[in-house]
Amino acid sequence: MTPEQREQFFARLQADNPAPTTELNYKNPFELLISVVLSAQATDKSVNKATAELFKVANTPQAILDLGEEGLKHYIKSIGLFNSKARNIIKTCADLLEKYQGEVPDERQALESLAGVGRKTANVMLNTAFGKPTIAVDTHIFRVSNRTGLAVGKNVREVEDNLLQAVPEKYQQDAHHWLILLGRYVCVARKPLCQKCVVVEFCEYSEKNL
Repeated sequence: MTPEQREQFFARLQADNPAPTTELNYKNPFELLISVVLSAQATDKSVNKATAELFKVANTPQAILDLGEEGLKHYIKSIGLFNSKARNIIKTCADLLEKYQGEVPDERQALESLAGVGRKTANVMLNTAFGKPTIAVDTHIFRVSNRTGLAVGKNVREVEDNLLQAVPEKYQQDAHHWLILLGRYVCVARKPLCQKCVVVEFCEYSEKNL
C-alpha cells in the first residue's frame, strides 16, 4: 500500500466514523484500566456487564482492595480467567496506592510494571485514557494490518512498529479504534464482509468477498 493509499485509507475511515472510541464502558482511567485487564480473551460486552455491577460498589483502588480477592471474584466470575485476573487486579490496586497515590500513571514503564498489564494494555491506556498516539495490536488489528497490506508483520510488535510508520501522523490518535472496529465488524476472520468495507478499494487481500 502506497503512502497515498494509506492517506486515503484513513481519510475514508475518518469520514465514516469521525469520533471512534472504545466499546468498553468507563468513567475514569482507573475504571478503563480494570476493564482492559478484564477484557483479555473476553468480549467487551461481557466485561461491560460485569463492571456495571462492580463499579457501583468499587471503582477506586482502595474500594477494590476492601472487597478482597474473593469479593472481587463474585463480580467478575462470568469472565474467562477470572481467578488470575482477580489476583492481578488486587496486586495492581495495591501498587497504585503504594507507588502512585492511587492514580493510574500515564507512562508506559509505570503501566507495564502493574500486574496483568502488558504492552497491549499499556498502549490502550496511553491512547484512550491519556490521548497519546499509540496503537495497541490485538488479534483484530493484527489480522486487518496483514490482510489489507497496511502494515505487514509476523508478530504483534512488528505490526505495531510498522503501523506507527505507516499511519499518517494526523490519524495516529484514532487509528487504533478504527482498525479494531474494522476487524471486529467488517474484516472478520473467516469470511470478511468486503462488500460493506469502506476501504475495500485500497485493500490488497487476494480473496476479497465481493
